[in-house]
Amino acid sequence: MPAQELLGVVTDGSFSQGLRVRLLDPAAVERLRVGSFVVVEGDEHRYFGMVTDLALATTDSALTADPPLHSPFLHRVLRGTHAYATAEIRPSLVLQAGSEQPQPARTIPPHFARLRQATAEDFACVFGREDATHFALGTPPAMDIPVPLDLEELVKRSNGVFGQSGSGKSVLTRLLLAGLILADRVSVLLFDMHNEYARAPSDQPELIGLAELFGTTRVQVYTLDDRTDRSAAARTIQIGLDQIEPEDIELLAEELNLNPTFATVAHHLRASFGKHWIAETRALDADGVKEFCARTGVAESSVNALRSKLARLVQRPYMQESLDTSIIDEIIAKLQKGTHIIVQFGRYDSFLDYMLVANLLTRRIHERYTEEVLEAQRLGSEMSIRPLVIVLEEAHKFLTPEAARQSIFGTIAREMRKYRVTLLIVDQRPSSIDREILSQLGTKIIGPLSDQQDIEAVLTGVADRSGLRNLLANLSPRQECVIVGHAVRMPVAIRTREYRRHELLDLVRTRTGKATDERRLRLLIGE
Repeated sequence: MPAQELLGVVTDGSFSQGLRVRLLDPAAVERLRVGSFVVVEGDEHRYFGMVTDLALATTDSALTADPPLHSPFLHRVLRGTHAYATAEIRPSLVLQAGSEQPQPARTIPPHFARLRQATAEDFACVFGREDATHFALGTPPAMDIPVPLDLEELVKRSNGVFGQSGSGKSVLTRLLLAGLILADRVSVLLFDMHNEYARAPSDQPELIGLAELFGTTRVQVYTLDDRTDRSAAARTIQIGLDQIEPEDIELLAEELNLNPTFATVAHHLRASFGKHWIAETRALDADGVKEFCARTGVAESSVNALRSKLARLVQRPYMQESLDTSIIDEIIAKLQKGTHIIVQFGRYDSFLDYMLVANLLTRRIHERYTEEVLEAQRLGSEMSIRPLVIVLEEAHKFLTPEAARQSIFGTIAREMRKYRVTLLIVDQRPSSIDREILSQLGTKIIGPLSDQQDIEAVLTGVADRSGLRNLLANLSPRQECVIVGHAVRMPVAIRTREYRRHELLDLVRTRTGKATDERRLRLLIGE
């Protein structure tokens, strides 16, 4: 081992608490940082781990009581001998002699095992190299080595992107979605509440949108507001009142200020009037309400209260009394062919609009996917259904402990990939999300969080919570995050790669090449 690579030696520690390393170079403590990826060379194995803490220590308490303030000579003599620095290391993986793949660490190295900085080869051994199914979101904060995510592992489960407001969640999500679209293993359905993913904002032209990056044959925009996207490829969404079921508004109880009995009333109305239950309910006069209540035993006050609340839905401009064709069928068909869909909301960006449309579309899509998967299993045919990732911003509105038990989003998160549909939830308040849902997420990409409740929540179901808690507390306010879960073999802190228009366009051209033209041809001829 070259002398300049040696940082220190293991002096003590335990498997449960981690290793303490005495740093040999007095200046090494300033070069390392909490979250650094390091390697410990044991006698028989190589250990990969992360720096979880840095500390200063002395061999003589007199030095702390009376430090040599005015003697540079004593500084040089004592530093590194009687006054020294230590690093706490948490080994996560071990590469055994003769093996090519690291495994979870189940032992620790002996005394005086050597600590060194990780090299590009070490990163490749642990995280792999960028290729068709590995995409790097960034590099370690103090190094320039890409750290790829295993996208095939990522899409097997629901995942989450978390971070406080202003920490760069949307840019991080854009990068992740660009990687998924490039890999072409899944289709993406993105509910874009703030209209920021399809095209670059006018004041930030460098933040190229996904529709601009990949073209409208691969990424198509649907919008509730025809003023949002005036391109010829954009489609306007209209929803028929006859498409709405009582389950679609159960998630809106808080937004509509519905009383606890509304679900029972709504289901009685649906059973009585069929798919036109909302229009028929709105058309009831006083005698009609009394007749309905006498027949069903429902209180008149409850029916009238629900009629009043439903008026807010009926008045939405994108609502029609009835539609002959379903935009949902069109969206599903495109998702199955590999087109990625962005649903924008334009002027209709209240939580009522967002939650109604996202819930309605997702519930129908999940029903269709479930039917097709079960039919394929019944026939014993090859599973040809293209997997789907649904991207959900402001996820805490859909996945509170109360809502998660009954919402379609809670069902999808718990099913993992049973019916080929998973979630990518994007949120700044993980403490408001059901803990069971958080524990089911396969990979978490965590940016800065200032609230301790949010930090505790986001680490639900994660091993070594104390070490990661310390790491999260030391992230820079922007462009840094921690990745933990199935898409990486061990937790890692990264600095997010720059989201630059020309670099991403070059990346797409390099990765896709002729495959892009072939794909467009298949879409044009309907294959």
